[in-house]
Amino acid sequence: MKQVVQAFDRSLICEVPVDDADALERKLVTAATLFADRAARLKPHQRLAILQRLEGLMDVQRDFLSRQIAREGGKPLTDAKVEVTRAIDGVRCAAVALRTSGGQEIPMGLTAASSDRRAFTIQEPIGVVAGISAFNHPLNLIVHQVVPAVAAGCPIIIKPASSTPLSCFSFVNLLHEAGLPPEWCQTFLPASSDLAEVLVSDRRVAFVSFIGSGKVGWRLRSILAPGTRIALEHGGSAPAIIDQAANLDHLIEPLVKGGYYHAGQVCVSTQRIYVHQDLKTEFLKRFTARVAALKVGDPLNEETEVGPMITPAEADRVTEWIDEAVAGGAELIGGGRLSHTTVVPSILVNPSVDSKVSTQEVFGPTTCVYSYADLDQAIEAANSLPFAFQASIFTEHLRTALYASERLDASTVMINDHTAFRTDWMPFGGRRESGYGIGGIPYTMRDLTQEKLIVFRSS
Repeated sequence: MKQVVQAFDRSLICEVPVDDADALERKLVTAATLFADRAARLKPHQRLAILQRLEGLMDVQRDFLSRQIAREGGKPLTDAKVEVTRAIDGVRCAAVALRTSGGQEIPMGLTAASSDRRAFTIQEPIGVVAGISAFNHPLNLIVHQVVPAVAAGCPIIIKPASSTPLSCFSFVNLLHEAGLPPEWCQTFLPASSDLAEVLVSDRRVAFVSFIGSGKVGWRLRSILAPGTRIALEHGGSAPAIIDQAANLDHLIEPLVKGGYYHAGQVCVSTQRIYVHQDLKTEFLKRFTARVAALKVGDPLNEETEVGPMITPAEADRVTEWIDEAVAGGAELIGGGRLSHTTVVPSILVNPSVDSKVSTQEVFGPTTCVYSYADLDQAIEAANSLPFAFQASIFTEHLRTALYASERLDASTVMINDHTAFRTDWMPFGGRRESGYGIGGIPYTMRDLTQEKLIVFRSS
């Protein structure tokens, strides 16, 4: 059995059963056998109806799902409610995409050899999907992995993060209640971490969807069976540039949200802030005041803005990284510990460029502030790490916004907004070490289908 505890105070919520190697094999046999039986595959109208019913069932369970997220994951209740709303919209997004997805006609007759032919493509489900998810959005990430598989017609085995399995279990139960036969979506909570590698490397798995650390993700990619495809969503050290022409009145709230939302435990959390030297003093004055005013504590409290880290060990790590930066010359504003799990938000001013907080993903409630004199200097610093995900530029000058947008090495550039902005239908994925492939509900649905070309000859 696996104990599931509240992130904030580590009190026991419940115990849940875990899967051993035999259970994994049964799940793989079930999924592979199901997909091999073409007559058993769900038709598009059946999948659409299931998703529509699921949306309604989730809506009824909003409060329960929100509190469950806050309890097991430590996300403040106000933000957990937003996550549930997004998750419901993600289901709706898949249903809409299902109505418009399809193949296309391929022109023929353009050469003498291609005369008297008609050609078109159809989309077929790729096969068994293995999903491995993360703790920080325990419901919405599951939706992003499971719902596209359902919409595409693929059986899926989904492994939630071991610290936050309850949101996944609740969602899958609702999916089954909505009419999806249980064998089409099976949960997998392994008794040992090596079983996750067994799942990913199995030849019966056609596609792997992984959300988590780069170290684990790239390792999993290296052990795939021949022909298995994969999508990796890792993290980064997201940069935000404050141009000399930026309006400070409009950027403090977005940067505080981007840097401290869910205690910084977001893969595109704003971590490195480069502010023009002319604005640095005033920016720090305002930014410091707003960060200091953040309400930190129990995520079940409606007023809480910053909750705990997912484990005491993660809180210890973040604290150690901050201490290292201070020892290396950084100025610390704020900080400290509220409890074993909860780190008080902080700002590090001018940490060393080779410190951990400057070179690695902190994944905690601290931001780093650096000054610059020349925009190209800031862009070069923003692009200096092996990560590239989302970035921001704050400016009132259109020319500067476009200049920076084209030169920032990022998959997405936000103009006058924080790096953690996301909608569930937009493309979302990192470059370089930050990931592989593009997520987002309709984009994942496309990944989980494969096109078949059909050529018809008629004299």
